[in-house]
This record gives sequence, C-alpha cells and structure tokens, in this order.
Amino acid sequence: MIKQGQQFKQRESLISDVEHKLLDVARVARVTSGGRRFSFRAVVVVGDRSGKVGVASEKGSDVQKAVEKAVRTARKNMVSVPITKKGSIPHESYGKSSSAKVFLRPAEEGRGIIAGGAARVVCDLAGYRNIVGKILSRSVNKLNNARATVEALKAIGFKEKRGVSALNIKEEIGKNEEVAENVEIEESENLAKEAK
Repeated sequence: MIKQGQQFKQRESLISDVEHKLLDVARVARVTSGGRRFSFRAVVVVGDRSGKVGVASEKGSDVQKAVEKAVRTARKNMVSVPITKKGSIPHESYGKSSSAKVFLRPAEEGRGIIAGGAARVVCDLAGYRNIVGKILSRSVNKLNNARATVEALKAIGFKEKRGVSALNIKEEIGKNEEVAENVEIEESENLAKEAK
C-alpha cells in the first residue's frame, strides 16, 4: 500500500519529467451586479520531448495560479505522438480546431523545426527535431492553433495504429522486407474492397 508521502513524491517526479511553456496570458472579466471581476487566463503547452504533449487553458485570480492549473490540466490531457528515427513525423497530416487549420509534413535530417507560433512550441515539446509546419488559417488565436497542431499529430498516431502506411511498417521491420511487402499488398486489396 502506498502512503500519502510516497504519492506526493511520485507526483513531484512526474511533474519534473515534463517541461511546460506559457503560450498566452490574457486578463478576462466577468460582469456582476457589483461591477467587473477580473481574472487571468493562461494557455500552456506541456511535453516530455519524447513523444507526449498536451495543451490546456485555465483561469485563476492571478497569473501564477492560472499557469499552475493549466499545467495540471495539460498533464492530464497529454497524448502520445509518433516520432521516427530521424526525429520527424512519418507522413503529412492536417489538423483543425475551431477556425484554426494546421498542416504538418516530415523534414529531412538537419532541417530543424520549421514552423511558426504555437505549432513550433507544440512540436518542440513533443520531441520533434525535423518537421515542417504551416498554419493555414488566418486565426491568430494561439490556443486554437496549438490544439489544431495536437489534432494533426493525433491523426498521425491513429493512422499508424491502423497500419495505413506500409512505408512505416518497412521502417519498423527493417531487415524483413517480405513481411512489409505482404502487408502492402493486403492494404491495397483492403482499399480496393472499401472502394467497391
């Protein structure tokens, strides 16, 4: 049985494993009968730089409380994303959140992270070393752009689990190319059946 002190130490170790970056802070107001009540909204991205990333937005009476709450929520909502040996993504992907649209594609070794704003922060904290990202929409909302980037990365993970890309299977298998070719043939047969 785990004691209370041990649980606290485990939680502290989990927090230390994760890095966070503050994307945006805004002062927001709630109108009451006595006037306006001001609070702060913080948008935070957390990641362990090895395939896990999360985004959250929380409000608090001051900036520090808002950031702490956002980090806690983002850690709860972290998702696993695929990273190739080159530190990139396996294939192109689109993501959408509200009006924000983001396009991601793999890059060659040594290119670095070529992306702007929130997309760059999300890719960096997820652990990508070579990736190209483009915010396609005109949205300047950092929260929506970050969420759209996470959606694009989640879409890659979903396709990987289903085994859509035979190229990635070849990378994983490496030496045994016959198995990868058989998988590729089965995929093309399955796609032909779905088309009918």
